[in-house]
Amino acid sequence: MSTTKKALSLSAASAVLAFAMLAAQAQAADLSADAPIATAANPDEAPDTAEVEAIVVQGFRKSLGVAREMKRDSSIVADVIVAEDMAKFPDLNLAESLQRLPGVAINREAGEGRRVSLRGLGPDFTRVQLNGMEVLGNVDSPMDSRGQTSRDRAFDFNIFASELFSKIDVRKSFSAEQDEGGMAGTVGLYTAKPFEYSGRKAALSLQGGTNSATKDFQPRVAGMISQNWDDKFGVLVSVAYSKRQVEEQGYNTYGAGVQKAVAANVVNLSPADRTKALNGELIFQRGNRLSVWGADNERLGVTTAVQWRPVENLTLTLDGLYGKFSNDRSENHLATRASVGSTILGAATPHSGVTAPAPVLRSIQYDKYNTIIYADVANTVFATETRRQETENTFKQLVLSGEWELSDKLKFDGHIGQETSDYDIPISDKFYTEAFGDLITDYRGKTGKNIYGWDTTDPNNYRAHEIDFSATYQTTKLKNAEFNGSYAFDDALTLKGGVSFRGFENSGYTQTNDDVNKTPWERGTLDDRVNDYYKIFREHDDQAWLIVDWDKALAKYNVTRTLGAPKSIYEVQEDTTAGYLQLDWKTELAGMRLRGNIGARAYDTELTSSGVMAVRGVNTATTVKKTYSGVLPAFNAVLEVNDQFQIRAAAAQNINRPSLASYAMNGSISVDGTTVTVSSGNPNLEPYTSDEFDLAAEWYFGSVGMLTAGVFHKKIDNLVASTTNAAVYSDTGLAEGLVAGVTGSTPVIWTRSINNAGATLTGLELSAQSDFFFLPGPLKNLGMVANLTLIDSETTNRFSGKDVKGQMYGLSDVNANVTLYYEAAKWGARVSSNYRSDYTIDSGGFEATTYVDASAFYQVSPRIRLTLDGVNLTDEREAQYNSFYVYDAVNKVDVTLPGAHRLWNHTKSGRTVFFGANIQF
Repeated sequence: MSTTKKALSLSAASAVLAFAMLAAQAQAADLSADAPIATAANPDEAPDTAEVEAIVVQGFRKSLGVAREMKRDSSIVADVIVAEDMAKFPDLNLAESLQRLPGVAINREAGEGRRVSLRGLGPDFTRVQLNGMEVLGNVDSPMDSRGQTSRDRAFDFNIFASELFSKIDVRKSFSAEQDEGGMAGTVGLYTAKPFEYSGRKAALSLQGGTNSATKDFQPRVAGMISQNWDDKFGVLVSVAYSKRQVEEQGYNTYGAGVQKAVAANVVNLSPADRTKALNGELIFQRGNRLSVWGADNERLGVTTAVQWRPVENLTLTLDGLYGKFSNDRSENHLATRASVGSTILGAATPHSGVTAPAPVLRSIQYDKYNTIIYADVANTVFATETRRQETENTFKQLVLSGEWELSDKLKFDGHIGQETSDYDIPISDKFYTEAFGDLITDYRGKTGKNIYGWDTTDPNNYRAHEIDFSATYQTTKLKNAEFNGSYAFDDALTLKGGVSFRGFENSGYTQTNDDVNKTPWERGTLDDRVNDYYKIFREHDDQAWLIVDWDKALAKYNVTRTLGAPKSIYEVQEDTTAGYLQLDWKTELAGMRLRGNIGARAYDTELTSSGVMAVRGVNTATTVKKTYSGVLPAFNAVLEVNDQFQIRAAAAQNINRPSLASYAMNGSISVDGTTVTVSSGNPNLEPYTSDEFDLAAEWYFGSVGMLTAGVFHKKIDNLVASTTNAAVYSDTGLAEGLVAGVTGSTPVIWTRSINNAGATLTGLELSAQSDFFFLPGPLKNLGMVANLTLIDSETTNRFSGKDVKGQMYGLSDVNANVTLYYEAAKWGARVSSNYRSDYTIDSGGFEATTYVDASAFYQVSPRIRLTLDGVNLTDEREAQYNSFYVYDAVNKVDVTLPGAHRLWNHTKSGRTVFFGANIQF
């Protein structure tokens, strides 16, 4: 564990311990945990102790108290966040709210929260529900290394503005009444309802802000109006709109790998270095580039809710949600792009009808892993990449739900709904120019540094090289119906049961047209000078370079943007029917109240995966079907030792379905002589399975005070990993007849994802929150929330009968957050710090981050509040590294060299500050 990680972990642990000591001191001073605390509505309620003055409970403090009671009353392991008031969610972004809960880590895009990892498991393991329905809404990242145009089950929380929501809950343990899936847990998002407010109520939130990197004006507007006619009929409408520029910039590479130099590259090196370079013993970075990712994003969200209570015991709710998140992106790079893997190495290069000489290494340095960490090279090849991209996500959901209390004992509820999420990238184009010059590239420190031995702003040093056009389209649809009933035998025993159907569909395709004009520019048969359409790009802090004006460039060469036929076509359809029985019970144990539930959930899933296989270069449609089913038992119990202290226990089995990309039935079949090679998705994958256990102790005191400690353990099987091995054609599940002469018994080399990995995961969660009500004078308005999660995991991949051990991807073994708040009747402020330790991904990993956000308010009048919010106040850097793999011939698997981490991306995105007002009507 690094020194920084130790310090932050100890800080969070110390905060939790300090809470325990402070709370104990408060108890010793006879400050009863049940002593009334004054609220805005009841200012006269106060403790009997004369020394303690009343605390005004409103805003953030009030939301903490309400959320705490929901957690306390829950039968499962859960955490909750509620809005402070209408259109007043505690944070600008839902993901940033969630990271204040124990066990939650997020990743950020341009400084804004995007995805959630829960209890060490990645975003694909966290199910997200919106108004009771599972939801998938992908936005993606502008960076390829973070999963651009990814097809997965994760949810991007930056689609929606936080003002549209009234509550978030995080269910960490599983019960039979929950939908199966979401092995890490379930995040429930809830929009506001008219029956939550009396009569007519409205709110308006106006904010304007700016970012230190973009220096633009960023408006945020949200409004909500609700009318409730005596809880008989109600209508609520909310709208949120924002527009902002974002930017990430820094040093970036394509990755790293072993590369062989050519003789011309190494003439100046020592004999030992020359031998290493020629033998392919050295690892060179690819790209060595300065990069800036910019975007103009626009977000619009609209919710509607209609509630009708035709009779006293029947409530119908119709929820509608529309969201649109669009990005006009620009991406600009100055990179090395020589002929050997886009490194600084290469042979002589055809250029403008002549041949440019090969690069020459003047000197090099490398570490103990033979990774180049410094190089001085003459006449290497450079490329500037000017990328334009338009993206748009459109989300629509309509849900009709109902609750019918037929009698005091018999109740029914359910919903029926449909949602669609279209993620389109109709334009994703790249224009490359080429240049030659000297370079010193140095990444012996935390980040890379390039020194250029030529004028990167002189258009005469550049020539046009190639144009690439592409587009990507992806659609997700979900149809969901659920019907539940419950019968209370008495106050202590309730039987629940229900059935549901979930039809999930994901489809997409891409179109490309690459290397436009590349050949005539290289041969010198087409003018490749850029003087008529260049621009100088000065947004990077370290260097300026040349980019192109797209409109002028295409007009000069009379190029019309055209795309090829669709490819990578796929459609995955999952139809799941499920049912459950659950018994909720209450009893006593040694004079203590014991409550909980026990039940089982059965599911049956039919999977149909359709796509296009490239068979000897010809697109060929194919379809594969699979069914699987199972039964998942679940048990949850809460022992209420006294009014303040309770113990939770949970045990269950759950599943998680593999990523959509693993299922997608597209790929290729090629034949080289007698060797048949197949690369495809694998619809025959089984779902991941998990045995899960939780044990937690919770102490509640004061109006918001809480101390909790819990351990959890998961044993996971059937994780997916990609593999290549010998098989027969029938194993692939592909139809015979796709390739002439290839039958079911034909030997093939097959690359696909398979279920071949397991994992164990054990964690400790510590959580504390309290007002400092025992402090004198104004200091009593202080409070703190602190959480610490420690996780240990181990994966086992089985290859050739042997176990190869490793760590789970996406898992940070330390997550910690601390929020210090001060809240009086007229004003308040809070600052939050969130730490996430380093974690690995398939091809590398991310270094640890600490983000600091803050907010403040001033209550001008009972209806008007001025606000100030700051996001990423320390301008935290995101550092991504890649790992070098070597082939283990015994186990037939690539393994990572320990500690062999190389710089991949190192970026920052600036600080964002918003000033505004919230007006209640």
